[in-house]
Amino acid sequence: MAHLWTYEEVLAATNGRPVGDTPEGVNGISIDTRTLQPGDAFFAIKGDRVDGHDYLAAAMSAGAALAVVDESRLVALGRLKLPLIVVNDVLEAMSHLGEVARMRTKAQIIAVTGSVGKTSTKEMLRTVLSASGKVHAAVASFNNHWGVPLTLARMPVDARYGVFEIGMNHAGEIASLVKLVRPHIAMVTNVAAAHIGAFETVDDIARAKGEIFSGVVPGGYGIINHDDRRYPLLRQLAVDAGIEHIYSFGKKRGSDFWLRKSDIDMDGSRVNVRINGKDAEYRLKVAGMHMALNSVATLGAADLVGGDFEKGVDVLRSVKPETGRGNRVVINRSGGGKILVIDESYNANPASMDAALKVLGAFDEKAAKRRIAVLGDMLELGRQSKKLHEGLVRPIVAAKVDLVFLVGPEMEYLAKILPKERLGGHFPTADKLEAKLKTRLKTGDVVVIKGSKRIGLAGIADAIAKSFIHTEAA
Repeated sequence: MAHLWTYEEVLAATNGRPVGDTPEGVNGISIDTRTLQPGDAFFAIKGDRVDGHDYLAAAMSAGAALAVVDESRLVALGRLKLPLIVVNDVLEAMSHLGEVARMRTKAQIIAVTGSVGKTSTKEMLRTVLSASGKVHAAVASFNNHWGVPLTLARMPVDARYGVFEIGMNHAGEIASLVKLVRPHIAMVTNVAAAHIGAFETVDDIARAKGEIFSGVVPGGYGIINHDDRRYPLLRQLAVDAGIEHIYSFGKKRGSDFWLRKSDIDMDGSRVNVRINGKDAEYRLKVAGMHMALNSVATLGAADLVGGDFEKGVDVLRSVKPETGRGNRVVINRSGGGKILVIDESYNANPASMDAALKVLGAFDEKAAKRRIAVLGDMLELGRQSKKLHEGLVRPIVAAKVDLVFLVGPEMEYLAKILPKERLGGHFPTADKLEAKLKTRLKTGDVVVIKGSKRIGLAGIADAIAKSFIHTEAA
């Protein structure tokens, strides 16, 4: 098997100094010894909580071909029997390797950002484009200052397509990352009050998202949600960045990638679209208008980079949501009957909360005897936290939710104004809720679980499933 990188390529790209033996090459790039594969290069990055230099022995035991380490830590490493490349800054060295990866590839590159749906859209793009050629895309949500360089550094030279997710917590972050990625297409799925604590207004968030247009290669494309209130602002940002080819997607007539119709039910969505004059109808195994719109943007982007349209539509039907992002689990009760759990526990902001509640509201009385929402704090909302948590009353009522369980200190704002007949209880932490929730569920319930990742609601989905006799993927 050909190496991902030769040793000489890694050494030159990182501007490093060799210590010890020199292997022929490396098969992959790793920053985590738990997932490191034999033959990988281990980059000993120092993070907020852990320092990769503390795991060099583990990297050696796991079969690392070499390790990239910081000059300042070399003396403390002792006589480590592992080939080393010594650099001044490990993260910077990995970024340089990513830059070289971008320079050598001939792949068509798509970069995606947005307040909601980045990862889901990235995974749709991975699936759709795989019908037309070799695709390289980030694992999980590797969309930050180390995730994007890592994904670039892992890009095989023979990839036909590359898909990158770019996130942000503050202004300027996307600009620095997109200059590494240099996409042919930059997509903004939407703009909402996510991370609003770091911004004055949602328009400021839009401007930060719009930074993605600054890195598009000459002759490249911008794709923007036509239904989004900030569409005019985002379009102007794309124009200001010099993008000549700007495409829109959405439900609005006149959208280049047009969602003509979407019927949402308990099994997913039936979608009818027109993409650059091409018509298609397909069924998604995931529900929600936001997911239908993501699929339209995906097909449009794939068409622009030369993907096979009909093959892309065909494989789109097989897309399933990832754990914590709308995956469904059917719980079979010992006495008969079922409970459906929709796990949206990965993260939350006002827009994604609204989308999850709309999915719950799509279940009619025949499909759900009771609609139950388990909602955790939405974090990083700053001064607007109280207003935005209280604002969830409207979508809860609109979705005809029967019972709401709330978790976290910020959700106390909602608990105080929610109609008492709908409130199942407010709990300070997820573990306090767990025992109570198990006793309240009944046959025929449909349960949506949604909250910011740090609130820990992912464990609630697992606890519900394990407390009953049998579960199966929906």
